[in-house]
Amino acid sequence: MTLQYEDIKERLVALTRDLMLIPSIPSRPEERARCYAFIKNHLESLDSIEIREFEDRGFPSLVAVPARCKNPDILMCGHLDVITHPDISVYTSRIGEGRICGPGSGDMKGSLAILLEIFRQVHTLKPNASLGIAVTSDEETGGESGIGFLVKKKGISCKAALIPDGGSLDKITVEEKGILHLKVTCGGRTAHAARPWLGNNPIEHLCEKLGRLGAYFEGLKEGDGHWYPTCSVTIISTENQTINRIPKEAEAVLDIRFPPPHNVKGLLKMIGEVLGPEIAVEVIISAEPAHLSPDGLYQSITAEVTGKQPELIKDDGGSDARFFAAKGIPVMMSRPLVGNLHSEDEWIDIESMLQFYRIYEQYLLQKL
Repeated sequence: MTLQYEDIKERLVALTRDLMLIPSIPSRPEERARCYAFIKNHLESLDSIEIREFEDRGFPSLVAVPARCKNPDILMCGHLDVITHPDISVYTSRIGEGRICGPGSGDMKGSLAILLEIFRQVHTLKPNASLGIAVTSDEETGGESGIGFLVKKKGISCKAALIPDGGSLDKITVEEKGILHLKVTCGGRTAHAARPWLGNNPIEHLCEKLGRLGAYFEGLKEGDGHWYPTCSVTIISTENQTINRIPKEAEAVLDIRFPPPHNVKGLLKMIGEVLGPEIAVEVIISAEPAHLSPDGLYQSITAEVTGKQPELIKDDGGSDARFFAAKGIPVMMSRPLVGNLHSEDEWIDIESMLQFYRIYEQYLLQKL
């Protein structure tokens, strides 16, 4: 390894750890703003770059491009927000066994550090190269006020997008499941819990209906993999604050993922039929399955750097890639080696960060 790459590795580790120390979670807008300012300051040192700033529903985002370039040929996309842990003290970083460990390391502050450094490197070597970077702050809560807002409302576009938020070092994502996040609500009649016959318990009715829905999705399983629709109940709640009171209403939140040929319209119709008219269904987020169409050059460079022919994979999760895929824009999606995502002991492998940096470097210098 050359001295240059050793220096880059040190920069990537330091920048990742600096970003991780900022708990840029949905419930702390002031920390999101602090992380955003940190990233903006990092980009402002490039003389030939213009930074456009946006905000939607309190979520800031930026797009950095060469001056007088409306839309770049290639746009790299990253998000600064991370998922919430109840104990704010866990937002630290440590190094062990060749990894940076801690919340946000793998999803995706390590990859964001790579984007920031490669953006600087390419524009140093090729001033005014048609390369941009978008950094948003709401991917973990759906992306509609980030990349969704930029693409749908502000006309941000490109010929190809690089999004290191799925796959792995030698695994390139080519398909993503669609997403349905739903809130389902059941009404009832309140009563003293010692006299349940005087009330109508919405929790019991809602749970019974959710059981039916779960059984329906169990019937959709097929094959040895997981490329079929799934439904997870992630929240059940009522307005109740009293142990001996039957509540008047209960609600649940569902996270549904689905591959083609299933679609949003068909699944909503089915869910309504299974739950019945007494259960109200509200759509929080919806997105159709996405086909990402990665570039052959990206695949060949990945093989050259890793020494392995990359595997083209289908991903159960969703990402901001869907907003570009919906416009027919090819997306390259892979990332360094990461693990334990969304947990307190999340990690990213340091050597793989450098390999991934080299994949991006070679691809961009050949493509631009």
